[in-house]
Amino acid sequence: MGMIPKDYVVEPGQSYTFDLFRPEDAEGVVHLFKTIYGEGYPIRTFIDAQTLIEENAAGRTISSVARTPKGDIVGHNAIFCSAPSKKVYESGAGLVHPNYSGGAGIFTKLGVHGVNTVAPQFGIEAVFGEPVCNHIYAQKAMAGQGWITHALEVDLMPGSAYDKDKSVSGRVSTLTIFKTLVSKPHLVYLPRVYEDPFRYLYTELDDVRELRLADSQPLPETASDLLVTYFDFAQVARIAVHRVGPEFISLLREEEEKLKARQVMVIQVWLNLSWPWIEAAVSELRAVGYFFGGLLPRWYDQDGMLMQKVFAPPHWEGIQLYYERAKRLLEWVRQDWERTLK
Repeated sequence: MGMIPKDYVVEPGQSYTFDLFRPEDAEGVVHLFKTIYGEGYPIRTFIDAQTLIEENAAGRTISSVARTPKGDIVGHNAIFCSAPSKKVYESGAGLVHPNYSGGAGIFTKLGVHGVNTVAPQFGIEAVFGEPVCNHIYAQKAMAGQGWITHALEVDLMPGSAYDKDKSVSGRVSTLTIFKTLVSKPHLVYLPRVYEDPFRYLYTELDDVRELRLADSQPLPETASDLLVTYFDFAQVARIAVHRVGPEFISLLREEEEKLKARQVMVIQVWLNLSWPWIEAAVSELRAVGYFFGGLLPRWYDQDGMLMQKVFAPPHWEGIQLYYERAKRLLEWVRQDWERTLK
């Protein structure tokens, strides 16, 4: 398509097809993102044509597009690698051109294209999404496609990311919803302190697990391995814990101090539910202010869990939930956060 002039107009009323991204789509995708979000969209992949081409070529991002015969890109959604397991991809970066946003279902169909067509082609075995909780529209649409709520990420995004939505007055929480594409039955250990919410969440898992209660084993005599990723625009840190040892919390507190210097607002910690010693790791996190977030199916290929910490009172009043399952999860999450205040 070549470089698109700034005054280029995507004409309404064209037909379109759903397809995998091609390099010649890159400028059209960038034009679409800038049409919706302006120049300030925080994820460079979608506002720099060359980066988008490179990420798709590498398979780290796999874009689906709605393309007209003229070559205009009127819709986009992607699945991309953001979990520790390379078999689990996130579905997101979905948007539709304003001239095509009324009633055609492009947004939903692009998501279906990513799950039903793209994921099997690239060997992806589970997908997840993060519908926002400042409204219920995305929650309804994705649950209608068989996605299941398993976690609640408190205050994940700054309200400034939704400036066009005048109803947003604070940070925005998201649900974490999953869909299994390839079954992998396996054993998981449940931390006893969170037995009730986990058993509830596992009742609707679209796969098979053997559940055991974790015992009181101490952390193993091994070196801890933490991978920290910080998102400056959101002031959020995510810490993937690949191994835990006796120095786990001391290492974590060192990372916390570094993150505080960068004005972190939210820290998320991911743990592996295949560890028989998960109880000890959870207890140490609870002792330093972390609270329950939920279940992360297939996160490490085996299941994981989310613990989280916030550095300001959460914007609970801004959380809108449509389904009873999510409302029940919110009760557990909020109660556990309230425990940290005592």
